[in-house]
Amino acid sequence: MGSQANPCIVFNGDARQAMEFYLEVFGGDLQVGTAADFGSPDSADGDKVMHARLDTAAGYTLMAWDFPEARPGHPAYRPGNNVAVFLGGDDAELRGYFEKLSAGGVVTLPLEKQVWGDEAGSLVDRFGISWMVNITNQ
Repeated sequence: MGSQANPCIVFNGDARQAMEFYLEVFGGDLQVGTAADFGSPDSADGDKVMHARLDTAAGYTLMAWDFPEARPGHPAYRPGNNVAVFLGGDDAELRGYFEKLSAGGVVTLPLEKQVWGDEAGSLVDRFGISWMVNITNQ
């Protein structure tokens, strides 16, 4: 299989809800493990997601976890606006993903033909995650 890069999105306590939403959007298989499932003795983090993985029907893999309680030396939680998940290709399903992801979110660039000839758009979903979609011109 070689190497691959998969986004691992950090959430502030709502990773399970976000990943269940992404499962509705993309379909596939979702696995969720909490800190307690992984044997964490910290009861404050027990219900938080330590690792979630969504393998989508289209072959994408999204991963997520909940930010742990504040600890000395650990940076403060920051919403996912420093990372965008990019979906690109020539698949018409990308239009449907864009529409579903935008529900409850904000479209920052409507999905339409761009100067480079492709159809592209961007949005911030209801969980604060930035998405970019580019549909290659055939």
